[in-house]
Amino acid sequence: MEHFRPRLQQAAEQLELILSEKQQDQLLAYLDLFARWNTAYNLSAVRDPAEMLERHIIDSLSVVNLCGTSVDDQSPLIDVGSGGGLPGIPLAIVHPQRPISLLDSNGKKSRFQFQVASQLKLDNINVVNERVEAYQPVQPYAGVVSRAFASLQDMVTGSEHLLAEGGRFYAMKGKLPEDELSALPKGIMVEQVHTLSVPGCDAERHLIVLTRGH
Repeated sequence: MEHFRPRLQQAAEQLELILSEKQQDQLLAYLDLFARWNTAYNLSAVRDPAEMLERHIIDSLSVVNLCGTSVDDQSPLIDVGSGGGLPGIPLAIVHPQRPISLLDSNGKKSRFQFQVASQLKLDNINVVNERVEAYQPVQPYAGVVSRAFASLQDMVTGSEHLLAEGGRFYAMKGKLPEDELSALPKGIMVEQVHTLSVPGCDAERHLIVLTRGH
């Protein structure tokens, strides 16, 4: 996967991300594992590693500094419906000081996440193989992030019990889902909508930040 390094570096620069050589190594190793495990574990419909880099890893990197109060944020975050670990694993690589939980009900996908965390020595990752509705964490999370997970309403109602007081939902979406925004449960407010500029992607991408009203 070494031949993808220049593209990864170029995309990081466009996103104003500073990636150390170690972080680049980890992202490329993750891409390699993703590509190799994908056939048996059905992590993604995308089969071409070059396309995986663009549509999964670079796409996830576009939100890594938007899912918290600052670059130095050490508050715990949970990636709900994490699948192959997106965006949670790129988040954990870029912010190794931040505790990141990856939640998925699919055992194969959780095994893959565990393999990545072990092989890349990502000590800040916690793999949770449970249904979101059933998971009862010891401590609630400052942030709940999700990529391509159902509707905003389903995300909020399904995972609201995971969120700490004053916490935020971070929903990665394509086109701005006006109908989903208007159907949000009572007490859930739109704090911010980020229009994402994802290098190499012509499609619309948004990050919607939601909070609970008091």
